[in-house]
Formats: sequence, structure tokens, C-alpha cells
Amino acid sequence: MDSATLITFIVYLAGMLAIGIIGYRLTSNLSDYFLGGRRLGPGVAALSAGASDMSGWLLMGLPGSLFAAGFSEAWIAVGLATGAYLNWQFVAKRLRIYTEVSNDSITVPDFFENRFRDNSHILRLVSALVIIVFFTVYTASGMTAGAKLFTSAFDLTYEQGIWIGAAVIIAYTFLGGFIAVSWTDFFQGILMFFALIILPILAINELGGWNETMNIVGDLNPDHLNMVSGVGVIAILSSLGWGLGYFGMPHIIVRFMGMRSHKDVGKARFIGITWMVLGLYGAIFAGIAGYAYLSTVDTGIDMANFDSEIIFIVLSQLLSHPVIAGILLAAILSAVMSTIDSQLLVSSSAVAEDLYKGFIRRSASDKELVVVARLSVLVIALVAIWMAYSPESSVFDLVSYAWAGFGAAFGPIIILSLFWKRITRNGAVAGMIVGAVTVFLWYEAKGGLFDLYEIFPGFVFNLIVTVLVSLADKEPPQEIQDEFEKARDIARNS
Repeated sequence: MDSATLITFIVYLAGMLAIGIIGYRLTSNLSDYFLGGRRLGPGVAALSAGASDMSGWLLMGLPGSLFAAGFSEAWIAVGLATGAYLNWQFVAKRLRIYTEVSNDSITVPDFFENRFRDNSHILRLVSALVIIVFFTVYTASGMTAGAKLFTSAFDLTYEQGIWIGAAVIIAYTFLGGFIAVSWTDFFQGILMFFALIILPILAINELGGWNETMNIVGDLNPDHLNMVSGVGVIAILSSLGWGLGYFGMPHIIVRFMGMRSHKDVGKARFIGITWMVLGLYGAIFAGIAGYAYLSTVDTGIDMANFDSEIIFIVLSQLLSHPVIAGILLAAILSAVMSTIDSQLLVSSSAVAEDLYKGFIRRSASDKELVVVARLSVLVIALVAIWMAYSPESSVFDLVSYAWAGFGAAFGPIIILSLFWKRITRNGAVAGMIVGAVTVFLWYEAKGGLFDLYEIFPGFVFNLIVTVLVSLADKEPPQEIQDEFEKARDIARNS
């Protein structure tokens, strides 16, 4: 590797660690560590939500899918953009208001318990377990993406790549908590955005322009240019179903909770959706242009054994100046880091606030809980590394499973909690369990109808069960109904 590329990359890593140290100095209590004291401005909230959402999937999984199968894989991008917009439009402001009104809730399980006055703590327990299980899988996907980056770009072994990437991410998450994670995600989001714009332009320009690029792809494989070629109804619904996941993603909706004011939501929505749509276009065009480039230019790459998920890495090295290559590689690591750090933080909050304080030491001080949270970051990261240790691990497969788990378990509960006064604790518990279990069983029963992405049946079954059990249950106490109306009135009048 060129020394200029390596130096640029090292400078980036040093900058991320510096932010972690600054975040450590600004973190004085539990609210700071988990929610940044609700001080996020619209720009930081929007880009950190987007960066933590997209992960290595945006720069590795999605371009790899387009490289391998063409525009038929773009349906996922349509589903994601739609789901993200609806989440910002209908959930963000209400959740920011309601979590503050409901005893200043600082985690998703905390909100559920306060929202339903659940003195049995069963909602906290079930939701915390869902977070820990599925985020460990999700974190493993990031470890896999990071390992592939280091293996491809720096001639390291897969195992060395996992440990180096994990060490940097764990360090600044361990030290700085929510403040460090949000600010690193903000800068990483900017870096990812420019990488996704620059690299496709370089590739398309190298091929002679947009029309020539499309002609090359069409000559190689006409089906690559057709969004519906070889794609059935189940496949399209499965791709669009990714949008349902947004309503239940703890590492995304916690950014809504951490905003300084619900009045900033409109500006944050515009920034976040603009960033996302342009980023998705960039990832799509990187995959398509990469397919054309590697298929027609003599690069010495064995196309028969090529891992399509590293196409962005390969293009970065082939098409750009060493310094720019270092920045583009840093952007790929940014995509990985920006999601893993958020997942580790939310998982650690589930361990410390929802399990340790909720069931082991209810008298635990803030200082003690921050220590527990930091230790849990280490433990969860080690388990994720173990899960990702096989070089055969797929970023796309791991992400899709975890995404379905959260969307199906939490999505309907979040929506109904914000918009339906009649939902009860028993309905929420039953729906959450049904959603999570459906994802697991549906995933294991592949074939025929079961090829439908498991988030769809999980989300629908959760919604149905939650509504039916709530209607069969007695009405929520007047105190809960009054709080619901208070949050709703604030949202309506602002």
C-alpha cells in the first residue's frame, strides 16, 4: 500500500480516538453517557442517525449486491428511503416529546416501562434481551465488514483485521459514550457522503461517461439494467420491507430522543433524508460502475472468485490518488464504525440501565452504572468478534437478520405507543415476543412463501397480536391516558 494512503488512514483513526477522549471529559453522568444530555443539534442528530443506520452495508453490502445482480437489488434502497422518511415524519417529534414527558426516559426499554407504568419490569426485561441478542448479531456484521476492509486494503489476515478495527471502535465508545459516538458519526457521515459521490463519478468518468457505462453494462448483461428482471413479487416485497425496520431501530430512534428540541426535527429530517437519498444513489452507481469497470479493464483481478462486497474498496485503490484513496478507505471504515459504536452504546445501556439497575442493583449510582456500561461494551464486542470470526461471514446476511429482529419486535410497539392511547402493557409484551419469535422461526423455514423477508410477517403478527390483546385487556389507567394526551397536545401545538 502507498505510504500516503496509510498515513491518511492513520490520521483519521487518531482523530476518532481524540473525539472519544473529548467525549470522556464531557461525560459526567448516566444521561450524558447514554443520551448526551439531550444536546444534539439538528445537523449532528441527522447525520449521526444516518451514519449509524447505514453501516458498512451502504459502502459494501449494497454496492456488492448491485455489482452481482444489477438494478433488481435497488428495490431495497426504495424501501429504506421511504421507511426513513416516514420515521422522521411521524415518529421523531412525538418520540422526542413523549420520552421527556414520560419521566425523562433515556433508553427504549426505559420509555416502554415508563409509558406503561410497568412495575413488574417485564417490558424492560424483554426489550433489553431483544436489544442485546439482535445487536450482538448486528455488531458482528460490522466486525465482518471491518475485517474485509483491512484484509483487502492492508494485506492483513481476516483475524488481524477484526481485532484492529474492533480496538479503535471499542476505545472511543468505551471512553466517550453518546457524545463521542454522535460526533464521530457526524464526521463519519460527512466522509461517507463525499466518498459515495466521488467514487462513482471517478469510475463513470474512467469508462467514458454515463451513457457509455450503461452501454457496457447492457452489453455484458442486459438484465443488470432491469429492476424487475428475474424478480418476483415476494422478492420486491422483501426488499421494500426493509423500510419497516426503521420504526424499531434503537440506535436510530435514540438520536430522536437525544435532540435538544423537538422543534429541530424538521430541519434534521431535511438534512438526514437528503444525505440518505444521495448516499443510496452513490452506492448503487458504485456497484453498477464497478461491474462495468472490472469486467472491461485489465486489473488482474480474478472475477470468478471475486468477493463483490469489496468492490468499493477495490475501486478506491484503482481509481484515486493515494491520499484520496486513504480518505475513501477511511470512509468505508467510517460506515462500519458509525454503526458498531451506536450498537455497542445501546446494548451497553440495556445491560447497565435495564438489566443491572432494573434487576440486580436498583440502588446503583450513576457512576457505577457508567462503569457497568463500559464493561458491557467490551463483553458484547468480544461476543460479536467471536460470531464474525469466519471469513465466510456475509455483511448483508447478518445485517438483514438483525434488522428484521428489531423492526418486527419494536416497530409496531413504538408506533402504537405514540399514536394509540388504548395500547396496554400486556399487549406490548405479547406483540414484542411474537414479533421476535416470528423472525427467528421464519428465517429458519426458508423456501416458498417463507422466502418473504421475515420482517414482514414479524411486523404484521406483532401489530395484530398487540391490538387484539390490548382490546381484550382493561383500559390503561387514567394517569397513562392523561400523559398520552399531554404528549400528543405538545406535538400538535408545536
